Amino acid sequence: MGGEFASVPFSVFCFLLWAMNNENEKGGEHDLRQRIVSLIRANEQALKKPITDEEAQKLKAAAGRLDQMLKAAVDADGQVLRSAAARLDQLLEHIATGKDVTYDLKRRRNWQKREDG
Repeated sequence: MGGEFASVPFSVFCFLLWAMNNENEKGGEHDLRQRIVSLIRANEQALKKPITDEEAQKLKAAAGRLDQMLKAAVDADGQVLRSAAARLDQLLEHIATGKDVTYDLKRRRNWQKREDG
């Protein structure tokens, strides 16, 4: 891991972490990783100055935090998908038993509009 970050200054890596924190969820984890890799590679080509041991340690710590943030995002996405699947299962079960589900669907739609608006 140290080799891929060896020529990236700490300020650039901080910018990458900031970009990670401000990433729009629609872009996806893969797109974000690709942008980070391309920024790092561009900086590797532009920079000739070696980094200090202190900078390397800071980068390793920041990379560890970034990995934790990405894992947390994946875990949160999985939880959202499991919750949506459970709601869909319940809805399909109600439909199969002949229960009227229109009220529940309208209520959810109105609730989502309040959240988005």
